[in-house]
Amino acid sequence: MDAPIVVLTGAGVSAESGIPTFRGKEGYWTVGSREYHPQELATHAAFTRMPWDVWAWYLHRRAVCRRAEPNAAHKALARLPCDLITQNVDGLHRRAGSRPYAIHGDIDHMRCANDCCLDIFAMPEEITDPKAELRCPRCGGMARPHVLWFDESYDEPRFFLETSRRLAAQARTLIVAGTSAQTNLPWQIVTLAVRAGATVIDINIEDNPFGDVATRVIRAPAAEAIPAIVAGHLQPD
Repeated sequence: MDAPIVVLTGAGVSAESGIPTFRGKEGYWTVGSREYHPQELATHAAFTRMPWDVWAWYLHRRAVCRRAEPNAAHKALARLPCDLITQNVDGLHRRAGSRPYAIHGDIDHMRCANDCCLDIFAMPEEITDPKAELRCPRCGGMARPHVLWFDESYDEPRFFLETSRRLAAQARTLIVAGTSAQTNLPWQIVTLAVRAGATVIDINIEDNPFGDVATRVIRAPAAEAIPAIVAGHLQPD
């Protein structure tokens, strides 16, 4: 494949490692007598109201992600000379050896809840006292998960907004895997690549809006299709 190659991955890639999307029933979380939907908890507003309950949910999610292992798609992409953009916060691309642009953050990292700095910090490996350990190393204030919440916007310093747009506009080949076009920046990435005349390959087990604009559609699991592309068994048109 001619460089530059850009790859955009979504939840479908991580689902093959056993990580649920958390938009479904698996993501629900009970606080007291109330059951919360993920889209209620994954907000700055919820964190402001009940920060340690939101942290408890994220620490549960982090444990699920840490038990999972990179699958064949993650490992193959680590060998592919490409710019990798991921919507996934689970860190599996990073653990497989890639250096992705994580446009929704990384659940294994935290940052200052009061924005005293732009720094992003790795969480402690083992957390026994969240209220004492989940603190900003710079100011000592409360930390927050380094994730993009539903009531927040993409930016460049933390979520690679301009970098992703630039890479998409320069792409010769864009591989879109396991994402179903539910968020804004992925749509921008695909749109910019199409406008630039890139070959767009949509890999997904289900039909989705990206398939309508793709040059090539592969309805197969990412862990099957991506290693084949990387190995040269499947080539872009």
